[in-house]
Amino acid sequence: MSVSLYYTARRTTPLSGPESAAVTRIVTARQASFPYEDEESLYVYDPRAAESGTVLDGSTKMPFDPGRLLPVIAHVLDSVTELRRSLPDAEWHVHMDDLDIEWDETKGYELPGMRDADLAAAFAEADREDV
Repeated sequence: MSVSLYYTARRTTPLSGPESAAVTRIVTARQASFPYEDEESLYVYDPRAAESGTVLDGSTKMPFDPGRLLPVIAHVLDSVTELRRSLPDAEWHVHMDDLDIEWDETKGYELPGMRDADLAAAFAEADREDV
């Protein structure tokens, strides 16, 4: 069973040309800087397939490797934070399956402990012990 992070932005007006260009630029840069080639990165669905009112929609499957989980969560939530800041007038919903991830105006989207180096090291160590 996998866990995924989902992100959706809705508003009544479609993206303008400059907004579409900004989204494309952010997605391209964030995908290029993703730390793992063999894991799923930021993935934005085809906007033509979106339901009416949805201006951005995507998801990222979380890795099974506990040592990679926190770096992936941090990278993707930082990516979604950047996207939200480029579309501030949209209504955003970000969640990991049933867990809503709240917006913080200063920090953006984040989960407790996602930048904790000791916690990340403990996950990585636990993964090595399982092998």
